[in-house]
Amino acid sequence: MTTFSMYSASIPVFKQILNSLHAILEKAEAHAAEKKIEPAALLQFRLFPDMLPFTRQIQIACDFAKGAAARLGGLEVPSYEDTEMTFAELKARIVKTLAYIDSVPQASIEGSEERAITTGSGEKTKHFTGQTYLFHYAIPHFFFHATTAYDILRHNGLDIGKKNFIGSY
Repeated sequence: MTTFSMYSASIPVFKQILNSLHAILEKAEAHAAEKKIEPAALLQFRLFPDMLPFTRQIQIACDFAKGAAARLGGLEVPSYEDTEMTFAELKARIVKTLAYIDSVPQASIEGSEERAITTGSGEKTKHFTGQTYLFHYAIPHFFFHATTAYDILRHNGLDIGKKNFIGSY
């Protein structure tokens, strides 16, 4: 009989997609240079006027990964300033996020299924158990923003596909 692992259901998933996003950012940077596209045109692109731009999609995907690792591990969520304006800075944010989630001890995440987790404040306060938070809040939000970032670049002609998004596992 196998047991369920909160760690295996979270950290490796975040790492897989963050590493893919890092590789996609490298391709996007090279694509912009090769096609003589001003990087800001991609970095500030939105799929629709009421959606957040590419840069924010990457920042938020990182925020959900580090937030989930911290909350499931019973730790304070580190705060990152949202100042990235270049591909290099976004790649550095991903590297920083990967380093953080790697620093959270596996033992602190295991058994967090029933851990009380609260997000937001005021009217936006939400209360979860660890498992509900991971599967119904953190992972869906993480994938929404990671996918939207991928879609923005694909829409703008970057030669990437599903294998680039899924990456190595």
